[in-house]
Amino acid sequence: MGANDAPLPAALPVAEPASERSRIVTRHTNRRWAPRVALALCCVTAAACAPATAATVPTTTPRPSVAPTRPAVWGFTAPWDARSDSSLRANASRLDVTVTGWIQLDSVTHRPSLLYADDPTRSSPSATRLALVTSYQGQSFHPEVIRALAADDRALSLAAQRLAEIVAQGKYRGIVVDLEAQSPADTALTLRVVRAFADSSRGRGGSLVAMAIPAADTTGYPTRTFMSAVDLLIVMLYDEHWSTSTPGPIATPTWVRRTLGQRVAEVGASRIVAALPVYGYQWRTTQAATPFSFDDARRAAAQAGVELIRDPASQSLHAIQPGDWEVWQSDAELLRALHAEVTSLGVTKIALWRLGLEDPRVWSVLAR
Repeated sequence: MGANDAPLPAALPVAEPASERSRIVTRHTNRRWAPRVALALCCVTAAACAPATAATVPTTTPRPSVAPTRPAVWGFTAPWDARSDSSLRANASRLDVTVTGWIQLDSVTHRPSLLYADDPTRSSPSATRLALVTSYQGQSFHPEVIRALAADDRALSLAAQRLAEIVAQGKYRGIVVDLEAQSPADTALTLRVVRAFADSSRGRGGSLVAMAIPAADTTGYPTRTFMSAVDLLIVMLYDEHWSTSTPGPIATPTWVRRTLGQRVAEVGASRIVAALPVYGYQWRTTQAATPFSFDDARRAAAQAGVELIRDPASQSLHAIQPGDWEVWQSDAELLRALHAEVTSLGVTKIALWRLGLEDPRVWSVLAR
């Protein structure tokens, strides 16, 4: 679901500055019932006029307290990264959906293949286990593959059939289609491929088909158009700043509220999965950014002798070594702020991209 997939170095734990925990602004919603003075006065008057032998009848029924509902949590794995596997095993019971398979559309043959062996026992037996179907190969997505498949009935039929076989053999419950980098002119072609893959997967027992779409690209990935072919849309609420852009936060609460709000307004909250980032980037002055885990960011800051502090405008962690590099990093407190924006729009399904890079405290945020 993005290009931030290069293996990262093992991280060393570094003490977190106490000031970071105190500088985050969290959002709370308190609902209080105003006193109903007029109703109370009527009840007092009625009680005074009633016979002395009359039984006292409660005028109100106590409202039961309701605990906050835990969101349905999806976890995307990187099957080539041992840290991702470790996080999946450690947090399997916290995940409702796990995306553990990696099915790639070959850029030459256009045929799908499962690139990594996938052990079903890593996931909780109660979780819905899915496979990602992507046109990403090498260092980029390949939109020409989708165009070629859409233009060739036989090739599309063979690809869809092979995809369904992989899903059935791997005992996946469905697929997540991730076909990024398509242009607005490709929309009808992309929809044709997505629909063929969805129908074929369902025909071999797949019960769930989702599609990952860029949060802000509503022309290349119109919400209603693709919703007609799948069960759920996964809105990728990350890379507000990306590996080849200028340095900046991966996702800010304001940007998440605006981009997700537009999608929700078009198809409703119940059919949306909000995918949130748990990674960061380190931008160097002479090269594209490198994906960072939470521990990578703390380690780099500690080794450089600079502070990893919270940027109050974006609520992201930020560190800079002048003349060398700049880091913007997601963590549990940013996730808390993003989660508040998501739930305020009525969305109750949250996805994490990707497991193994997260601040371990994100699990306590999602458990509330």
